[in-house]
Amino acid sequence: MTANALLDPYGRLIEPATLKIERLLPGPIERVWAYLTESDLRRQWLASGEMPLQDDAPFELTWRNDELTDPPGRRPEGMGEEHSMQCRVIECAPPRRLVFTFGETGRVAIALEPQGSEVLLTLIHSRLHERGALLSVGAGWHAHLDLLVARMRDSEAEPHWDLWVRLRAEYDRRLPA
Repeated sequence: MTANALLDPYGRLIEPATLKIERLLPGPIERVWAYLTESDLRRQWLASGEMPLQDDAPFELTWRNDELTDPPGRRPEGMGEEHSMQCRVIECAPPRRLVFTFGETGRVAIALEPQGSEVLLTLIHSRLHERGALLSVGAGWHAHLDLLVARMRDSEAEPHWDLWVRLRAEYDRRLPA
């Protein structure tokens, strides 16, 4: 059994408003770091936007989820073709740790740890005080990290929106009300 098979792909609450999710990615760590921090690589699995690699630096993330997979799946009602968010780097310690604000209230901490030829990515998203945000963000990170794994392994990915809709329902079932 592989180490990846042992990881639960679902995020879990580690505090009432804090979600933790992990993925095992092909290394080396510098390659994973590039997918997190370089706009051209990050837009392939999450969102574009130049990210200054220094503490207290503002940046903007822009999602175009219809462009992530072909086909993109059926976009849920109320979800736009593009969404941008102002963020700020809180801590940048290449190539192991990146912490940034997620809009006005959220906070995302990503840690990378080499595990042989692979890299364990641990993402902790905190300050998710509303259930709707927790479900959407949980499904979102899950879907986007699955896509990151597919991109880094050069494998096929499920249509993004179909996966997100399915995962949102699953997070609603798994996370306490």
